[in-house]
Amino acid sequence: MRKRRHFAVFAALAATAALYSATNIPIRGFDAASAAAEIKWEEAARAVPESARVRRVMERLSNQAHLAGTPQSKETAEYLLAQLREFGLEAHIEQYEAMLPQPKSRLLEMTITANGSVTKRFTAKLAEPAIAADKNSSDPGMVPSFNAYSGDGDVSAPLVYVNYGVPADYETLAAKGIGVKGKIVIARYGGSWRGIKPKVAAEHGAIGCLIYSDPRDDGYFQGDVFPKGAYRPPDGVQRGSVMDMVLYPGDPLSPGWASEAGSKRLTIPEASTLMKIPVMPISYADAQPLLENLEGPVVPEAWRGALPFTYHMGPGTGTVHLKLEMDNSTRPLYDVIATIKGSEFPDQWILFGNHHDAWVHGADDPLSGVSAQLETARSLAQLTRQGWKPKRTIMLAFWDGEEYGLIGSTEYMEKHAEELNQKLITYINSDSTGDGRIGAGGSHTLETFVREVLRDVKDVDSDKSLLDAATAPRATPRRNGAAATDGEFHLSPLGSGSDYTPFLQHLGIASLNMGFQGEGGNGIYHSNYDDFYWYSHFSDKNFTHGPALARVTATAVMRLANAPLLPFEFGRLTASITTYLDEIEKLPNQKTKVDLIAVRAELKKLQKSSADLEKAWSAANAKLSTAAPQKLAAINQILFRSERNLTLDPGLPGRPWFRHRIYAPGKYTGYAVKTLPGIREAVELNKPQEAIEQSKQVVQVLATLSGQLEQAAKLLGGL
Repeated sequence: MRKRRHFAVFAALAATAALYSATNIPIRGFDAASAAAEIKWEEAARAVPESARVRRVMERLSNQAHLAGTPQSKETAEYLLAQLREFGLEAHIEQYEAMLPQPKSRLLEMTITANGSVTKRFTAKLAEPAIAADKNSSDPGMVPSFNAYSGDGDVSAPLVYVNYGVPADYETLAAKGIGVKGKIVIARYGGSWRGIKPKVAAEHGAIGCLIYSDPRDDGYFQGDVFPKGAYRPPDGVQRGSVMDMVLYPGDPLSPGWASEAGSKRLTIPEASTLMKIPVMPISYADAQPLLENLEGPVVPEAWRGALPFTYHMGPGTGTVHLKLEMDNSTRPLYDVIATIKGSEFPDQWILFGNHHDAWVHGADDPLSGVSAQLETARSLAQLTRQGWKPKRTIMLAFWDGEEYGLIGSTEYMEKHAEELNQKLITYINSDSTGDGRIGAGGSHTLETFVREVLRDVKDVDSDKSLLDAATAPRATPRRNGAAATDGEFHLSPLGSGSDYTPFLQHLGIASLNMGFQGEGGNGIYHSNYDDFYWYSHFSDKNFTHGPALARVTATAVMRLANAPLLPFEFGRLTASITTYLDEIEKLPNQKTKVDLIAVRAELKKLQKSSADLEKAWSAANAKLSTAAPQKLAAINQILFRSERNLTLDPGLPGRPWFRHRIYAPGKYTGYAVKTLPGIREAVELNKPQEAIEQSKQVVQVLATLSGQLEQAAKLLGGL
């Protein structure tokens, strides 16, 4: 049976190779000779991932809560290490430490008085009850719901509803004569990253912040709630960090250096990314009694949720008492790193990462990605036993502490920054993954590369390729209102929110983030109910998309590791930057009209340099296998350092850690990207002089990149 199976596999490989040859499908960075060997090994890798293994790993790791800094998180890391070594890979754990808060005490209550006496008292449950059908929901090892890096506090004040809690919402309140100074605010999740809500509240003088999930955004308004459906039940709570990550991610007490045993640390008052006011996440069951007792103006239509009463801005006759005390201890972190050493260029690295820590059980976030990544590791390990040797070194990282604020990946970057800057070609990231269509974001210099990878991996829901499936017209818009596709595949620009951030935004390393987008809603995000029962009933139920993601990432890693000429392409970058400039010129702020003529002129030069490089690339492509290795090495050095040319010191205004001039998370969006962030935010905040200065810096990085591409074109011509 085993022989017949091997014969069938090799027959399929031969058929696929023949198909590639017959249709002459190119692989960027490979000539015909090198592509033939690459195709054979890629097909062998894509035959390895199995649904049963993905399911088994997820069920095993999601069987207990494994919050970063707990013994269970260490157990998770040790399990991953053992698996990687069992596959035959060289692997180790790198240990760091960080301030990883947990709650010591929580209290939320409201009292309503009339004529000097209490007429009503409400105390929030602050608990997610067990559900009979879901055995993991009764796990005694779960940490209560909380917002990491909240301030401590014992405050009592009237309550004001601030919608999503972004700056524009406070302008609406002010127009109605309502301020929040000395008050507690309640904001609903959505509209921005959660850490922006207490940040903006504190800037306006609030003394406490509550964040709840409104059922309009994340509950019964969207569909049936768990366990009947995928959406958040009344008592479900979204945990999460409120670290001010738009300043810098990582351990708040060690900005700029790795936090290891014995390393220096700031005091808590010195740490600029910690919230100064108490912040608490609550369910919509706990939010309802608070909100329905508010008075004041009726909110605008866009502010209205789906709870069964009229929403008012507040305040009312009630007083909210919020008491929160945190244990801000330093706790250990465990990054798991596996390495396949390159046979020709061991000091050129491709790094693929996913985090392993979770707020609770984490079947969806992050174990859907972890289980797929393990299958990628197993695929590559199996190939090495069959004689495959990557030219460049491949590294696989399972990060710890991502949920707290990208801690494990940032501390790793800070420890190895100099070596990463010299050696790391590309960072590939995955996180949660589900069913449906593939989605990807990243450096636009890799957009052509990603298209080719998706072209060559089959979709599990159709007979199409993943590329064709991703660009097929949608019959109806997605639930979140996203428009039907325009028939083209594009990488989304990256802001923040996952472990690509320290590599892309700080070091300027070309990065990707990939995963299946999920089609059925994710109403258990960061809650007690993100477990195996939910995932196996409401996400990738047949565990087919996890293996598909493993095929995608294995293909991407292999191509980057083996390409004679690194597959960066710059036409899509120049087109994207042109779009971003057009967007800035259309911003509604009429007071700050920045002159972008110099930026456009430099971009036009970059466009020409990109086109010249492509011509030289096409002429040289057939000669890659016979080219002198030192000549290719010189060109590749320019290509893989191209993204570094888009960074500049000092970094962005007010947050120098973020050095990339094309992509950054917004000051008041958190996860969501701001493209050309220095110029765009200066215009949005009406800072004309800053906008001028930031435009000059964009001109500078574009000019540097253009010069590098001209040099690469000349070297290609010399092949």
